[in-house]
Amino acid sequence: MSWTKRQIIEQAYEDLGLAAMFYDLQPEQLESARRKLDALVAEWSSKSIQIGYPLPSEANSSDLDQQTNVPDYAIAAMYLNLAIRIAPSFGKTVFPETKQAADSAYRDLLRKSINNIPKMKYSHGLPSGAGNKQRIGCGNTFIVNEQDNRILTPDQSLEFFNE
Repeated sequence: MSWTKRQIIEQAYEDLGLAAMFYDLQPEQLESARRKLDALVAEWSSKSIQIGYPLPSEANSSDLDQQTNVPDYAIAAMYLNLAIRIAPSFGKTVFPETKQAADSAYRDLLRKSINNIPKMKYSHGLPSGAGNKQRIGCGNTFIVNEQDNRILTPDQSLEFFNE
């Protein structure tokens, strides 16, 4: 079972020394942190770091108790980097160890995303070109793709379909 957005946010506050047992988080603070978390993952997504996080279409269309479907290797990068982003709102200084751990977790996440380079599936109407050597006698001058109904998980490569 994956972490919810609320659990990631609470862990980020805990890393700042604002644990729930000592500090009551207000709904506005949770919503602000949720928007920052969504923005953080959207920024990563623009850098081709796909982790399966459900990005909202609008700023307020996300739920705090929504499952993130994020793999375990990405959780630490999320809450540590979120802690760095929300610290100025509370006038908190982030410990150097936290910054170092956040940077290390982000680099590991980046390394994992580089290993899963997105692959592109060509359109079935795309001419194959002169350099494409197909079986003799086939006579098909267009790209031929096999039909597949893959369901992407965060650990798989992203594929683009042009149909």
